[in-house]
Amino acid sequence: MSLDRARRPGPTVRTRVHEHASDGEHRREDRLATEEPLEIRLAWPGVPPRRVWVTMRTPGHDFELAAGWLVHEGVAAPAAVQAVAYCTDESLTPDQELNVVTVTLSSAPLRDPGHRHAGSGSSACGVCGKDSVGSALTAPRGPAWTGPLPTPDIVRSLPGALRPGQAVFSRTGGVHAAGLFTASGDALVVREDVGRHNAVDKVTGARVLAGSSPAEACLVVSGRAGFELVQKAVAAGIGSLVAVGAPTSLSVRLATEAGLMLYGFTSAERCVRYT
Repeated sequence: MSLDRARRPGPTVRTRVHEHASDGEHRREDRLATEEPLEIRLAWPGVPPRRVWVTMRTPGHDFELAAGWLVHEGVAAPAAVQAVAYCTDESLTPDQELNVVTVTLSSAPLRDPGHRHAGSGSSACGVCGKDSVGSALTAPRGPAWTGPLPTPDIVRSLPGALRPGQAVFSRTGGVHAAGLFTASGDALVVREDVGRHNAVDKVTGARVLAGSSPAEACLVVSGRAGFELVQKAVAAGIGSLVAVGAPTSLSVRLATEAGLMLYGFTSAERCVRYT
C-alpha cells in the first residue's frame, strides 16, 4: 500500500473547536464524521468500466456500498456481482484512488443504469439522481419475505440492539446507522454512514459479498423511514422496516403496496405500526 493510501482518513477526523458554554469559552479537540465522494463504476463482459453513480459517503465498507446500491437500484441481482475493486486508472490522483470503485458483473445488468450522464447524489437522499419522478416512484422489488417477523416486543428492543454497532455515532454524533436483524432480534450486520441510504446499501452489500441473501426479517434504521429506505428494503426482499423516527406519506404508501411491515417512532417504551 502506498503512503498516500495509508494516510487516507478513516470514518472520523480530528478537529479543534471553540466551545461556548455558560461557564465560558473552552478550546478542545473534537471528532467529525468523514464525508468524501465515492464514484461507482460498472463493468460486465464486453463492456469496459463506466461511471454510474457518485455519492457522498463515510469511507469504509466501500465495496459493500457499491454492491448494495446496484442491488437496491435493480441494476444487478446479488449473484451477478462477480468482483469489486478500487480503480487503478493512472489518471487518478492519490486523493481519488480510494474514492473510485469498480463493480464487475458476470452478465449484463438487469436494466440500463443510465451511465451516459452519470447521476450524482448528496449524503442526504438516495433518489436525488433519478432522471424523473416516475423512475423514483418505481421501486425494484425482491422476492416477498415469507419468513417470521419480529413481534412488537422485539421491535421495541431493536433500537437498543442497534446501538452497540454505532461506534462512529458515539464519537461524532454525525452519522446514521442501519442494521439487519432476525425475527428474534439477533443482529446480522450493522453499518454506519453520513448518508442514511448509504448505511442501508452497506448492509445489503455486506450480505451480497458474503454470499448470503440480503432478504431477512427486519431492517432497523436510526432515523426516519423515508421513501428511499422503504424502496431499498423492498428491493432487498426484507420483511419489515423499523425506524426510530417518523415515516412519510410515500414510505407508508410503498410499504403498503409491497407488503412491507413498517414501524416508526420506535423506542423501548413504544412503537407505531403503519402497515
